[in-house]
Amino acid sequence: MAFQFHHLSLRLPTTTSCISSKTQFGYALKPKNLTFGKPKRLFFSVRAMGSSASSPDSSTSQETGDYKSISNDEWKNRLTKEQFYITRQKGTERAFTGEYWNTKTPGTYHCICCDTPLFESSTKFDSGTGWPSYYQPIGDNVKSKLDLSIIIMPRQEVLCAVCDAHLGHVFDDGPPPTGKRYCINSASLKLQPKQESALH
Repeated sequence: MAFQFHHLSLRLPTTTSCISSKTQFGYALKPKNLTFGKPKRLFFSVRAMGSSASSPDSSTSQETGDYKSISNDEWKNRLTKEQFYITRQKGTERAFTGEYWNTKTPGTYHCICCDTPLFESSTKFDSGTGWPSYYQPIGDNVKSKLDLSIIIMPRQEVLCAVCDAHLGHVFDDGPPPTGKRYCINSASLKLQPKQESALH
């Protein structure tokens, strides 16, 4: 089933789920230094992919370098077609299809674009949504902003604080101790297994 809203095409996946009764939607000020292109197509699960904020802090984030000045053409050369669609065009992979949705390998999940460490496997949990879910990011390497791409469902978009890569969304229906559910696209991540991480 597809809905057309001017330039936004919404396609519902074959599996649907309900919005958790705990899910709350919040509003946050739009950061002045973030710019994004128009999303061309967005796949989403009604429950799965927004609401809490995490402000970036240069003391815990990696050096920004020139990531924010990289052109779309250069990102296309660096990433696969799916990775580019997810991270640079704010796409969403289909539920239960991503590489890491059911992965239990110990390690650290890094940003596929700039290699910033984003989530530890120890904070990963089974949300039942079909996307990798975490209750806490690493330091302030992840940030969020209000996403109004679906007017009837405001959400909090999750981004890499270093390169602004779109990662997914965050909700308030996660487990203790944070109560957060960072619902992340596998295509935006790169897992470094624990034994490999220990060498760096």
